[in-house]
Amino acid sequence: MLCFETEVLRVRRVSPSFVRVTLGGDCLDDLCDGGARGPRDQRIKLIVPTGGGSTAPVADLSPGWYPRWLARDPAERGEMRTYTIRAVRHREIDVDFVLHGVSGPASAWATSARPGDRLTLLGPNRRNGAAYGGIEWAPPEPDRAPVPVLLAADETAVPAVGSILATLSAGYVGHVLLEVPGAEDFQDLFTHAELSVTWLARGDRAHGEALLDAVRQVTAAWGGGPADVDDVDPDELLWEVPAAVAAGGSPYAWVAGEAGVVRDVRRHLVGEVGLPRDSVAFMGYWRLGKTAG
Repeated sequence: MLCFETEVLRVRRVSPSFVRVTLGGDCLDDLCDGGARGPRDQRIKLIVPTGGGSTAPVADLSPGWYPRWLARDPAERGEMRTYTIRAVRHREIDVDFVLHGVSGPASAWATSARPGDRLTLLGPNRRNGAAYGGIEWAPPEPDRAPVPVLLAADETAVPAVGSILATLSAGYVGHVLLEVPGAEDFQDLFTHAELSVTWLARGDRAHGEALLDAVRQVTAAWGGGPADVDDVDPDELLWEVPAAVAAGGSPYAWVAGEAGVVRDVRRHLVGEVGLPRDSVAFMGYWRLGKTAG
């Protein structure tokens, strides 16, 4: 992992709930962008200023760096948050922020970001070749038959889904289900794959209710059968991904968003539909009422 000192190049309001910040710098030559397969759902860490201005660089990433960083004055070090690379170009990347109001440090920073602002990020080192982490999207490679996939997400994982779709080949078929605050947040997402993209406006419904209903509808004809599924601690973030690329033979599912919703979708796909565990990736990006790093 490396520390990258970047500059805000552009800021664009994508919708009422999303703002896209383009970060640039010569240093990004060393940021691993997923290689030939693209960034997909590549995670990075952003160190967001909390008192205006910028943060001090993280110069030492040797073992034990995180406790040392955490022990620094918060006004100097800022707050660390996990985000997904939305798109990569030569020496610049796009990062989409979900706006939760100005109470969250990342939302507050993105709302006021202007070209010329500085932002520190931590990400994988291109020089390590394939030895990088932070990518969980790992469906089977298309062979003679198309690979059926399901992507289900709330707004916090929409940037990851957009990046995944942009990298997919025509050998994938299936459904993309995206729940966002309102219809004004629907976006055009590009992909070569034969995927049906369904946007769901949450409105006044409970978070994840529309998404779970849609997942049940598209999986009704999948067959399979009930299976035992371990429950998860409702107070913990759910993060359950296969150790290797899925073997094929079953639909591949990628689910990300609020942890309680991800847990319910997991219970349906594994416990009711009977998808094998090596064909599903479940990621709780955040939990209602809790701050995530």
